[in-house]
Amino acid sequence: MSSKIKRIGILFGQEDTFPWAFIDRVNEIGKGKIVAEPVLIDKVQQNVDYGYHVIIDRISQDIPFYRSYLKNAALQGTCVINNPFWWSADEKFFNNCLAEKIGIAVPKTVLLPSQEMPEDTSDQSFRNLKYPLDWEYIENHIGFPAYMKPYAGGGWKSVYRVDSLEDTWETLKETGRLVMMLQEEIQFEDYYRVYCLGQKYVHIMPYEPRNPHHLRYQASHQTEGKQLTKLLKRITADTIKLCTHLGYDFNTVEFAVRDGVPIAIDFCNPAPDADINSVGEENFNWIVEHAATLAVEKAKAYRKTKSNLTWGEFVRKSTQS
Repeated sequence: MSSKIKRIGILFGQEDTFPWAFIDRVNEIGKGKIVAEPVLIDKVQQNVDYGYHVIIDRISQDIPFYRSYLKNAALQGTCVINNPFWWSADEKFFNNCLAEKIGIAVPKTVLLPSQEMPEDTSDQSFRNLKYPLDWEYIENHIGFPAYMKPYAGGGWKSVYRVDSLEDTWETLKETGRLVMMLQEEIQFEDYYRVYCLGQKYVHIMPYEPRNPHHLRYQASHQTEGKQLTKLLKRITADTIKLCTHLGYDFNTVEFAVRDGVPIAIDFCNPAPDADINSVGEENFNWIVEHAATLAVEKAKAYRKTKSNLTWGEFVRKSTQS
């Protein structure tokens, strides 16, 4: 990589508004010393450095070829945001377990095996799984109504509201080979979606998940005055704590507020929506400005002789113990 000009790439798919605005803003800040561009790939040879100091990843969760490209880039020293090794291992059930461990409020949750057996498995592959599951305990622990969602993935895909055990069993028939979570329903008075960049830049947005997608950021909150100040302070602290332990530099965290307590609902969104048409102009301007700022900071901090990836507190503490 050139020691004179730092190169920042962004890897993206169908989205149009954020990537180009991000590129323009980085190039304004960089003044020719730091440049941004779309990542273009015409070959991927093992152990070859293709010249990026920083890459913002917006699409590899859907394209395994890109994920492997990014891991090779990280091996060469590229700062990939977010860390492709951790993101490959991460999933929502573990995140809930970790959040509870570090004192973040989360919904009561249990993990359910897939209804259909994975390919190339048989009944014998599941000899360690008791049948039936302890449904009486699960019902008493979670309660109904409840929500069922995949243990990994996002975009509100395959999310179901269920009203009873019988409803749960019927709904599970639709989930195929998906491993699901059953989670208590949180009746909330307020709901927030929070951008977190670099584990330090935080932007809290009132959000209404029950609205149509294009109207979800048109929300108001019931909490006011000193209570709101206290609530937002805790949301900020919990957001940074979660992203620091998970090791994400670009993420959104969602909180449902019940009886004044922010409960982390979803906090594994490493390629979160940043389209001006859904998040609105104010939120869009914030994410473009701070994503560009973060990328430039990472480019300036780049060191050729070491790994430039971000690892979470959980991994760092595990390897040092």
